[in-house]
Amino acid sequence: FSDLHDVDIVLTSDKSKWTRCVVFEINDNEDQTEKDGNFDVDVLQLRGHVSVDKDGLPDGTGNGMGYFPGYAIDVTTGERLNMAFGENSWLAGENGKDMMWNPTDRRVDNLGNPLFGGMHYVYVFGATNDMPLYDKGAYIFDKLNRNATGSVASNYKDVFENCQWVWEPILEDNHTVLESDAKISVRVNKPYADDENSQGNNNDRPMYQFTIDENSRVDIGNNTELTSVLDMINIVPNPYYAYNSYETDKLDTRVKVTNLPERCTVTIFNIQGALVRQFVKDDPLTSLDWDLKNHKGIPIAGGVYIIHVDVPGTGEKIIKWYGALRSPDLDNL
Repeated sequence: FSDLHDVDIVLTSDKSKWTRCVVFEINDNEDQTEKDGNFDVDVLQLRGHVSVDKDGLPDGTGNGMGYFPGYAIDVTTGERLNMAFGENSWLAGENGKDMMWNPTDRRVDNLGNPLFGGMHYVYVFGATNDMPLYDKGAYIFDKLNRNATGSVASNYKDVFENCQWVWEPILEDNHTVLESDAKISVRVNKPYADDENSQGNNNDRPMYQFTIDENSRVDIGNNTELTSVLDMINIVPNPYYAYNSYETDKLDTRVKVTNLPERCTVTIFNIQGALVRQFVKDDPLTSLDWDLKNHKGIPIAGGVYIIHVDVPGTGEKIIKWYGALRSPDLDNL
């Protein structure tokens, strides 16, 4: 796990950001796979199909290369990574033979045989060992390319020891690929440790660089930006079903209004518009707790409530909240 990093995989219809990469054959039956000329193609070898451009048309550069419609970023370093994806060329009806990343929504066929959307598995490679940062798939292609005799160099270890994440996507029913952009955030929890690869810099502790220039300075008093931050204000949990992890004992009931600025007024109304509770906040905390009581200290009834947050000089945010309350449990207190 020492070389396993957090990664963001971004899907986008912006073709200028697509990743040039190799395409793997996923079928392990050489009698069914598309041949590379006269040569059989086995599982995890480069596809035998001609390489294609971003529109899926032959680009005249040989075999085994295509484009993933997006990119992968190493969150730890901010660097772009190499990728690859797979196809099962036997599953032409599931887009498994066109060298494009376009999984279908079918998991099995009518006989129960696995389809998995055409087996368009996605691979993300970290820049560790000898694997470079994003080089348009050149390193992986050179390691796994078939030579003139049809044999494949035994360089799989050089490639797959750098493979950090594998994703097996299937299209959601009644949707299309890239109908919207999306980001998949892949994370791993690791304890703090010294960096063995730092070569003695900063006493082997993590080290980051940043730059402050004319384009990155703080813009004070920008109400347009402040207004957009209002969208982050929320109340959790919502809905509330008689319990949540914020509560400390049987008699404790609470929810949190989160992502609040230092100064604001939070007013709570019931669905008839009657005032239930008001908080005037003036502290650096970014949240406040509501104990689900009104201004008289009486527990509220279950139902829908309106949370109004007024931020002076910036704007307001209105949230609908639903709570199902529990009866007090006085046993074993």
